[in-house]
Amino acid sequence: MAIDNIWVFAQVSNGGPTTASLELVTKARSLGGSVAVWVAGDGSTVAGALGAYGATKVYGVDYGSNLAGSAVASAMKSVIDAGDSPDLVMFPQSYEGRDVMSRLSVKLDRTVITNNTDIAVTGDSVTVTTPIFGGNTLVSTTFTGGAPYLAAFRPKSFAPESAGSAAATVQAVGVPDLGATGTAKVIAVHVEETTGPKLDEADIVVSGGRGLGESAKYELVEQLAKVLKGAPGASRAIVDAGWVPYSYQVGQTGKVVKPSVYIAAGISGATQHMVGMKGSKNIIAINKDKEAPIFGIADLGIVGDVHKVLPKLIEALQGR
Repeated sequence: MAIDNIWVFAQVSNGGPTTASLELVTKARSLGGSVAVWVAGDGSTVAGALGAYGATKVYGVDYGSNLAGSAVASAMKSVIDAGDSPDLVMFPQSYEGRDVMSRLSVKLDRTVITNNTDIAVTGDSVTVTTPIFGGNTLVSTTFTGGAPYLAAFRPKSFAPESAGSAAATVQAVGVPDLGATGTAKVIAVHVEETTGPKLDEADIVVSGGRGLGESAKYELVEQLAKVLKGAPGASRAIVDAGWVPYSYQVGQTGKVVKPSVYIAAGISGATQHMVGMKGSKNIIAINKDKEAPIFGIADLGIVGDVHKVLPKLIEALQGR
């Protein structure tokens, strides 16, 4: 038996699939067989975009005021019970992805392996690669016990590449009776206002750390990011200190970024932070401590006071 039928759970943002979702569709396509994508909402709005990356079918789940994760997992289970069972289901390592996969794991009584960065298929054998110990060790795990295999992947694990294919066909899937779970209703949704590129999609990221000294100095990071048309980020230390929202955090417990240029200002380089950015193409570190671990992975290291370096850098860039 080969892996012929692959499902991908895709998230939709601002009317289109997220970059992380397109990464998974691209990877699924490379594994061979057909690729069907599940979305919470109207699948017809993203059928064109998903089809372009290799999806042949889009399952849309109108979850109404129900919890999206519960509705999608239950809809998936109903399709599987009807005889259309996938060999592999791939999820983005995100809030919504974790919600759906955990519920589906329970419904199917199947193991789910999370936090992966790669996958390989040989015949009917599926092996995933998972970083542990802050990314210093890679563990390869092969699924046993029969399909469907459930796996979640970190963003930026794969490169999204369009296949130039036609729009995928769309199939609306009803939500079965959710029982007690269906009594929980979503009564309001609050979307955080943002400007500029998204942190995990930006080509340039400027991150600040505790070396900035105080929360007011984070403005220097935001100014530099704006001048460079990049996105501001942060270390866990200043997120925990309440200087910036959690959505800014780069690292093992935050967002994984792989921009062309990553500027670390006042960040010493804790292992959990470096896991989230060490895949960047060019890393520039600014720190007054010449022994800071961040210099060990930096392509360019500036030993200096961020309060003096950043204003001069911003001034020079604005003058160009």
